[in-house]
Amino acid sequence: MTSAPLPDDIETLKRMLHERDIAIAQRDMALDAAERALLGAEAKAARATAEVSGAYAMVEYLKLEIKRLNREKFGPTSERTHRLIEQMEFQLEDLEADLAEDEIAAEHAEAAAGITNVPAHARRKPVRKPFPPHLPRERCVVAAPTSCACCGSSSLAKLGEDVTETLEAIPRKLWVRQTVREKFSCRACEKITQPPAPFHVIARGHVGASVLAMILYHKYALHQPLNRQSAEFEREGVELGSSTLGDHVGSAVAVLAPIFARIEAHVFAAERLHGDDTTVPLMAKNKTITARLWDYVRDDKPFGGTDPPAAVFYFSRDRRGTHPQAHLANYAGIFQADAYSGYTELYKPKREPGLIAEAACWSHGRRKFFVLADIAAKARDSKVTISPVAFEAVKQIDAIFDIEREINGLAPDVRHAVRQERVKPLVEELHAWMKRQRAQVSAKSHIGKALNYMLKRWDAFARFLDDGRICLSNNAAERGLRAVALGRKSWLFAGSDRGGERAALVYSLFYTAKLNDVDPLAWLTDVLARIAEHPMHLLDQLLPWNWTPLAAPARAAA
Repeated sequence: MTSAPLPDDIETLKRMLHERDIAIAQRDMALDAAERALLGAEAKAARATAEVSGAYAMVEYLKLEIKRLNREKFGPTSERTHRLIEQMEFQLEDLEADLAEDEIAAEHAEAAAGITNVPAHARRKPVRKPFPPHLPRERCVVAAPTSCACCGSSSLAKLGEDVTETLEAIPRKLWVRQTVREKFSCRACEKITQPPAPFHVIARGHVGASVLAMILYHKYALHQPLNRQSAEFEREGVELGSSTLGDHVGSAVAVLAPIFARIEAHVFAAERLHGDDTTVPLMAKNKTITARLWDYVRDDKPFGGTDPPAAVFYFSRDRRGTHPQAHLANYAGIFQADAYSGYTELYKPKREPGLIAEAACWSHGRRKFFVLADIAAKARDSKVTISPVAFEAVKQIDAIFDIEREINGLAPDVRHAVRQERVKPLVEELHAWMKRQRAQVSAKSHIGKALNYMLKRWDAFARFLDDGRICLSNNAAERGLRAVALGRKSWLFAGSDRGGERAALVYSLFYTAKLNDVDPLAWLTDVLARIAEHPMHLLDQLLPWNWTPLAAPARAAA
């Protein structure tokens, strides 16, 4: 395309250039207006989501109150009805946490769109009451300015101070931190100077990092629901209702999401992963359904790897195979897990983005024989005889585990050499023995099913012989789910899907800290205290394997 010839007249050229500048400016203004409109629409959508969450939480709260009042007036005093009300309280806790997350997202969207006015119909929060006077106070005075920020004069006179109180905690002791910001006026120009307010974990929050960490730790590590924690605070003379604690949980999880994302990326960059899942009761229309928590663990210590261990958890409403397939959609490497059929799609040869090699768990295979050969259990029932085939299978598998314990933590090439020399003959002998035994028993018998479980997947069971990185068992993933199994007896169920997702995120943080020999409570307290003003490009410094506690004087100076 050729452009039209330009005129030689200078005045005409100037006029054409001016007209082009005006057209460009008008186009830029139109683009800016469209971008602002788009940001405004996104902010309105986020605010609408928060309002819907708030309305839903209020509806559920009123339903709970109606049931409570009806029970007091008409209902029986049965234990079943009482437990139903407790379950509804747990569900309401998750709704409050959902609302806190949605409101934070709405505030961020409104800030990006330049919207600063809060709608008049925003939800009403409980009026904050002053902390009880019997709690000890610690004054933390922010360093005062030495000169006027306006004119530079050092002639400052103190006018007063603003005091912000946040509730802090040390084990079995509550105290109130008073952050004092002194005001000074300049005698030269009469301008008022005051240091800026410190960052808080939660915007406008009135509890400190230590209390937030304690709430999360008690809920997810000690399995204490928020209504029980609220009762504990009340016994200390501090009024923090379940609704308020639910707000704090949702807000804290939103703040910790970037840490989870870094751990998630580290886990799925591993050469070898462990995977497993367990049941989680989920509240659904006054009944419970069986949901799932999935965990994926990276642990290179068994083959002498130097990369730090880590784990991520995910929540789902059911156990369909699409869930692990989505979790591992971008992963390629070795995957150690049980024989769940939902993993089958992952092992296809032409899979994208790469091949996933199946490594079976010998502990699962051994367990099926051990149940049939458990002498202590069978001895209590004289009518049941111990299976000699199962007993022999356990004996041979234990011989393989004995050698594996000797090479645990050694380099992959050393493990491979030992396995080829000492373990491979035992595995080949076991394989031949199992095939002979299967030919002599019914496929529908218990021992026949145990034999078929291993023989049908023998390539996956024997893969560890040719790769020193592979472990003999999937115990790393199973250990990660122990806390969930313990918690089920205390918190009974997850109150909502998002409540399950929050639990998965916090479990990921706590178990990763534990894998790196870091105290989860101490780490979380320090991270929550620092993350608000920590540079995003240095966020890796707060990961459990990089974490160095910040000393108290240094934290105060920061």
